[in-house]
Amino acid sequence: MAKKKILIVDDELDFLRIVKLNLEQTEKFEVLTLSSAHDLISHLHSFKPDLILLDMVMPGIGGIEVCDMLNDDLLGKTLPVIVLSALDKDKDKLLAYKKGIVGYLTKPIEKDALIAKIESVLESRFKQ
Repeated sequence: MAKKKILIVDDELDFLRIVKLNLEQTEKFEVLTLSSAHDLISHLHSFKPDLILLDMVMPGIGGIEVCDMLNDDLLGKTLPVIVLSALDKDKDKLLAYKKGIVGYLTKPIEKDALIAKIESVLESRFKQ
């Protein structure tokens, strides 16, 4: 079975390395990491991910703006987005869900919970 492609956008470099390593160790995922969203759309079209993991709070272009960018792109609007964020308020989650995300996990994130969420979203996406 082909590995599913995961694109992670987060400004915390240590977090990116750990999540990438954890996902790749399962041998189920190919992972591309971006520490900012500035070139997101070009990376999106060259990498063609199956799912995006997105931080909400980043300098420059934040998570909500990224959701808008994705929703304005033909490929981007078809991809499921799971938010990984330190923001835990209901208003933050509601705003993200209104932008079309399919899941919201609060940092710190447990490895098994993240993998289970990714697999659940991908399974439902590819069932359709």
